[in-house]
Amino acid sequence: MTDAWILPDGVEEWLPPDSWAAEALRRELLDAYRQRGYGLVQTPIVEHLSTLLSGAGSDLEDQTFKFVDPASGRLLGLRADMTPQAARIAARRYPDGEAARLCYLGTVLRTHPEVAGGARAIRQAGCELFGEAGVEADLEILDTMLQTLAIAGLEQVHLDLGHVGVYRSIVADLSLAEADESQLFEILQRKSQPDLSAFARGRGLSEASAAALSALMAFSGSLDMLPAARERLAGYGEAVLDPIDSLQAIAARVRDAHPGVEIHLDLAELRGYRYQTGLIFAAYAPGHGREVARGGRYDGIGERYGRSLPATGFSADLNELLRLGSGNNTSSES
Repeated sequence: MTDAWILPDGVEEWLPPDSWAAEALRRELLDAYRQRGYGLVQTPIVEHLSTLLSGAGSDLEDQTFKFVDPASGRLLGLRADMTPQAARIAARRYPDGEAARLCYLGTVLRTHPEVAGGARAIRQAGCELFGEAGVEADLEILDTMLQTLAIAGLEQVHLDLGHVGVYRSIVADLSLAEADESQLFEILQRKSQPDLSAFARGRGLSEASAAALSALMAFSGSLDMLPAARERLAGYGEAVLDPIDSLQAIAARVRDAHPGVEIHLDLAELRGYRYQTGLIFAAYAPGHGREVARGGRYDGIGERYGRSLPATGFSADLNELLRLGSGNNTSSES
């Protein structure tokens, strides 16, 4: 076959000098994580499918390559994300009562790219902090992510911040069926006021609930909009006000520590909603339409392994960082 040498779609190989640049960045990132007290874990590329799709991996079934283990007859999967693996390690391998700071850097495989023409083999770098529930842990992870982008040479960064606790608290009062909640979730992601109005009428939502959901889509912008959001949603009590206050404190601290980072807040941003429990965030580079790093809080992880842990973390695609970082000129082809 004349095309036997062609790689599968979304899979690439790296040659010098790009491969050397990738290795240099890998070493520099791992050194930085080690200095921050994160321990390196090297996770298996294949695990039992039920493990890979638990907790933080619950959204990854469509992205996971699956096959039957000829030795055991059990269904296995190729890792599509290393966060669930880090959660398993923290729950089973680290002592109770101690925070576990773990970092990783390796290839993950996905059945389809997140965007047309994108990668399916991703060199994923990330850090996870288990066992600490406070704002300081979220700030530590955010700072580590921003350091990662700086090491990669991204000179301008746009940071999106949100908090799923606001939406969760409002929806909890509605007693929606699972299908209806999924539909509402999609409407808020599209920020479609007409669709929300039609949904509210069709499900018989109260005027107050519909107005609160509508307000979530409107509260998108700078840190200055949060006091108005707090006033508008005060009727929901601490269940909504506490997440808003937490988001405000985190955004203010990030702004002070990283004055060059542009911060945008969005109360209707629900990335990873099915397993995220608190702060969520994503970083973007100018002129690049999709996120270059993302993360958030996902408390309760590890419960299926016998230990329910507070957790927060981030991940990034090292290959994308190489392409976007200043001074880098990667030219590898898929």
